[in-house]
Amino acid sequence: MKLNRYLILDRDGVINLDSPDYIKSPEAFQPMAHSLSAIALLTKLGYGILIATNQSGLARGYYSHDILEQIHEKMHALIQAAGGKILDVFFCPHGPADLCLCRKPKIGLYHAIQQKYPEIILPHTYSVGDSLRDLQAAEKAGCLPVLVKTGNGEKTHQTIQNDTALSAFLSVPVFEHLGSFAEFLSSHERK
Repeated sequence: MKLNRYLILDRDGVINLDSPDYIKSPEAFQPMAHSLSAIALLTKLGYGILIATNQSGLARGYYSHDILEQIHEKMHALIQAAGGKILDVFFCPHGPADLCLCRKPKIGLYHAIQQKYPEIILPHTYSVGDSLRDLQAAEKAGCLPVLVKTGNGEKTHQTIQNDTALSAFLSVPVFEHLGSFAEFLSSHERK
């Protein structure tokens, strides 16, 4: 079946538990409650799932590309064992001072996704994240931003509620976790 519907997910704080010390090893990658079953449900619904994630730990020397590959191998294996599938992972390896075009809130990762998957219609594509920069990147790329309250999401939600400069994000749909977002999409499929 050719997929014609896609979702873009952030990784840390959406799929796996985040850490202020970074996810530096496969052992440190621990899936968040509901995320594996959510991705399995989204896969079953026919969504092609892509990941767009900042990984500045590479630029900071906290882990190597090799280790990042091992982390992603573990993620793929856990998701596959749960019945889900990630089509592709796009990551920014740069730090904040590198002035790259791919580090969210910039939209280089979205351009890379669009180049590799030209059939994706970004204005019809949900992009799920837990931080303000995820929402900003999704909006700038023309996607449909979604906020989950896991990871940094609760703090991000409060920031948006309390900062009038961010009022444009008050209309962004907010879900408790990736599982509740998946259930929302599933319930709309049944209507």
